[in-house]
Amino acid sequence: MRTALSGLTTRGRSFLAAGLAAAVCAVVLGQRDLLRVGFLLAALPLVAVLVVARTRHLVTSTRGLQPGRVAAGHEAQVRLRVDNVSRIPTGLLMLEDHVPYVLGSRPRFVLDRIEPHGYRQVAYRVRSDLRGKFTVGPLRLRLADPFGMCELTRSFAARDALVVTPVVQQLPAVDLGGEWTGYGDGNARSISSAGEEDVVPREYRHGDDVRRVHWRSTARRGELMVRREEQSWQNQATLLLDTRLQSHRGEGPSSSFEWAVSTAASIGVHLCRRGYTTHLVSAEGTQLAGTPEGVRTAPAETESFLLDALAVVAAGSADNLEGAEMALRQPGGEGMAVAVLANLTEDDTRRLARARTTAARGLAIVLDTSAWESTPLPGALPHDVAVGLLRQAGWRVLSASAATRLPDLWRGAGRSADSPSRSASFGGALSGSEYRA
Repeated sequence: MRTALSGLTTRGRSFLAAGLAAAVCAVVLGQRDLLRVGFLLAALPLVAVLVVARTRHLVTSTRGLQPGRVAAGHEAQVRLRVDNVSRIPTGLLMLEDHVPYVLGSRPRFVLDRIEPHGYRQVAYRVRSDLRGKFTVGPLRLRLADPFGMCELTRSFAARDALVVTPVVQQLPAVDLGGEWTGYGDGNARSISSAGEEDVVPREYRHGDDVRRVHWRSTARRGELMVRREEQSWQNQATLLLDTRLQSHRGEGPSSSFEWAVSTAASIGVHLCRRGYTTHLVSAEGTQLAGTPEGVRTAPAETESFLLDALAVVAAGSADNLEGAEMALRQPGGEGMAVAVLANLTEDDTRRLARARTTAARGLAIVLDTSAWESTPLPGALPHDVAVGLLRQAGWRVLSASAATRLPDLWRGAGRSADSPSRSASFGGALSGSEYRA
């Protein structure tokens, strides 16, 4: 009740004071009619307080985001619905939804009375040029009675998350080499060459060939088990994003780091839609997105995980690619490796060369950060030298700058190019006297 009385407006407090004054004067002067007037003046704001206080807890709110994930620079719509679940109409309502500054100004709406068991809907749009995960809400509701005697505020606890992903560019389909066709017969391999212990049996089904019965599993399980004639395989890809703060140049949305994040998002989505099981790895070797070993997920689900991770990825403090090398050299990492790199040191190129030996195909996009900032990074190799050393190590290298269009650059990923023999001595190629000559 104390909270409700604190919501009295100037008008309500004036009526209450006038009513009390009239009541006191009526008692002193012995005027019963004046006492009735005083009671009426004092009762009106009190009744308004009771009605508004009761209505505050009988108004509900829901929020909807459409869509819940949007690319940077695009708009999302927020829909608010306010329901009156009481048997009496509400007074004037003012809605104020809390949104981060980066999404725009704070929206405010004024609603007329809502009839009993009625509702009102309002909508507004939000837009961000910065990627990230932003919280929308809570909704703040201010209620007032029809006479303007009392105003109370109620804050709802519900919040919703809006994920703003990096800008994703559609990449052309190119022949990446060494890939299967996807799921199904074209993606299957006979297990006839596998050992007896590698067979994964399944339960017998009506119509199965009796010659496929796996007797050892049948004896162990107590029911007929048959061999699987084929095992399905899926293309593997590891996407490395150079998240080292010291390797990038520029600030804000126009920095080389944001260009690299957008590039990684475009390539990751492209690979997911081509049927690759894609794992996103940071320079520290941390897996930012992907699926556990042996778990198959739908491409759309993998794409969502990848975009959610890239929406919130931040530059780290690692000073080398030791963790990334270990991640690329993991057992079973014989699939494609795609690296989005910035400034590279001599140690970085050595580690990438060693990691390259475990991948069936390696593609590196190396950013020429001088296009973002001309100040050279201490200890970094010249861009042309780093590109040449990676090519000598067996990587397919694409050079990029701030003005590079990613779709045009990606077309070079499928072009055949002569590459030096991988048996060449990479250590000799990295001697300091040679690359500085």
